[in-house]
Amino acid sequence: MKRILVVDDSLTTRMFYRSILEPAGFHVDEAANGLEGLEQAMLHRFDMAIVDVNMPKMDGYAMIEELRRDPDLSDLPVLTISTEAGAADATRAYQAGANYYLVKPANSTDLTLVARMLMGLAS
Repeated sequence: MKRILVVDDSLTTRMFYRSILEPAGFHVDEAANGLEGLEQAMLHRFDMAIVDVNMPKMDGYAMIEELRRDPDLSDLPVLTISTEAGAADATRAYQAGANYYLVKPANSTDLTLVARMLMGLAS
């Protein structure tokens, strides 16, 4: 079973993603901020991370940049989901190393489709 790390400071958002991804066949772990997410990624093997941008302690951009600097984590697929809808926000996420960018609220179809795509699973 593929493991996804969901990193978002909103408990409601984490629960929402879990309610979509677990029935789609994924195991979901959670972290409440970028620092906690980075620690989780270093301790456990994940097949993908979903990262919010605006979080306390370490924002999503900084977390992704740290992942990309770590040789063991540099190829971890990262989906960034944010309330920031501007083109500059998506560009900043891609420059940090994100593989894909969605604007909140992400619907269940898009979330599942992008997760499967980033992990190389057939649709």
